[in-house]
This record gives sequence, C-alpha cells and structure tokens, in this order.
Amino acid sequence: MGAVNYHAGETIVIFRRRKRRVEIAELLHAALDKRPTGTIYVAWDNADPHEDDEVEELVRAAAGRLVLLYLPTYSPWLNPIEMLWRHFRREVTHCELFETKQALLAAAQEFFDRYNLCPQKILSVIGSKAEKVV
Repeated sequence: MGAVNYHAGETIVIFRRRKRRVEIAELLHAALDKRPTGTIYVAWDNADPHEDDEVEELVRAAAGRLVLLYLPTYSPWLNPIEMLWRHFRREVTHCELFETKQALLAAAQEFFDRYNLCPQKILSVIGSKAEKVV
C-alpha cells in the first residue's frame, strides 16, 4: 500500500501481507513522520480498513494535521496514487512471472526507489497540477 505527495512527487510505500487497520495506521504514521509539520490531506476510498477506530484515533492524535478526504465509490481516477499503481503494473508486473515472492518485492522496491529519485516523473505520472492548487 502507498501514498503519494501530490505537490512534491514523493511516495511512501509499505509492503505488507495484508491491508488492515494496523497497516493503514502504519502508513498514516509514516506520512506524519515524513512531513513533521503542516497539514496532510489524505484522499482515499471508503474501504473497510479506512473506517476504523484505530485510524480515527490516529487522526485525533494528529491534532488536525491529518485531514481525510473520502472519494466517491468506484472512482479510482480521482485518486492520484491509482495512476502510479497503474504505471507500476505496466512497468513491473505486466506479463512478468516472478520466481519468488522476494523477487517480486525486490522489483517493486526498486521501482519506487528509482521513481523517488525523480519526483518530476511521479508528478507527471499522477497528472499533478500542483502549481494550480492553492
């Protein structure tokens, strides 16, 4: 699972076996750690793990620094990270058979490491118009 900064082109990606409330909270903690000041707006869908007491507690503990924006159901085109996932699938996993889970995870990590070195490419992939956002 991951997050992308619409303005800076940075990503946070966490590879876990499951995507439950604990992992969602871990991703939000990582976002807060990466941006220790200011407000972080999180646009996401209405998946069950997103609506949980643990996530709500984390949002309250962040004292207004996390603002959750719930997107309409079945609207991935509104979520910038979905564009990056599509690009990831085309470049890393499309028509590819990995011998081991570790090989897949290594290829995934290499993709995000490489893209994080070039934030402008990430901004292009997600269609960021950050300079127009006030």
